Amino acid sequence: MSRFEFIETSVTSGTAVVELNRPRQLNALNRKMVSEIVEAIETFDRDEEVRVIVLTGKGHSFSAGADIDEMAEDDPIRLELLNQFADWDRLSLVKKPIIGAVKGFVFGGGFELALSCDILIAAAGTEFSFPEVSIGVMPGAGGTQRLTKLVGRTKALEWLWTGERIPAEAALAHGVINKIVAPELLMEEAMKFAGRIAKQPPLSVRLIKDSVNKAVDYSLYEGMQYERKNFYLLFASQDQKEGMNAFVEKRKPNYKGK
Repeated sequence: MSRFEFIETSVTSGTAVVELNRPRQLNALNRKMVSEIVEAIETFDRDEEVRVIVLTGKGHSFSAGADIDEMAEDDPIRLELLNQFADWDRLSLVKKPIIGAVKGFVFGGGFELALSCDILIAAAGTEFSFPEVSIGVMPGAGGTQRLTKLVGRTKALEWLWTGERIPAEAALAHGVINKIVAPELLMEEAMKFAGRIAKQPPLSVRLIKDSVNKAVDYSLYEGMQYERKNFYLLFASQDQKEGMNAFVEKRKPNYKGK
């Protein structure tokens, strides 16, 4: 993978790490940075050696949001021509698990980026917020939609209208994050969790994510039919044969993602 300007990447034991790297700007997201994040994640999504992706930020914060200096002079025509949210839309198409390891400020676009992850682990003291209303705008990269699906309409409106800072404990209570850990253990815990998922059969992991995502939008009946299709599909995989044979033979399975 080519070198990036605003992020750093690495791969260890089947887990790829994408790290936002503008710590002096609290990892504020400019357009090129978002493009690099998506490019890196999509590259790892295609890499057969990578099974899980961890997204985190260098420095004291995950991301304080969009780079306002870059956006201050924008107008509707320029925004339409830039089509800047196309990169954000591509994150929804990633098949592999994305684990967010967040800390410090997770604000605005940074919160939207975090909500694009499948699992969120937060350091103690992390704060979440959609402060866009205070500068006369609103979330535009999926924030209103993803937050509402997680916490419900009334709580989403409360957080979006007030722009208040949400402590990690409240985010956990409302199902926004999965776990709170000590700051010094954040990456260790994220990598440990990633390692657990990386040991599972990749095709099963992929189709579970696919089915759960469909559950958000489908009726119960439609979702069950979609789940069943994926269930049947896995019986055509080598990993299904390996998993069941290993169970019968009382040995550890060796999954190949095929």
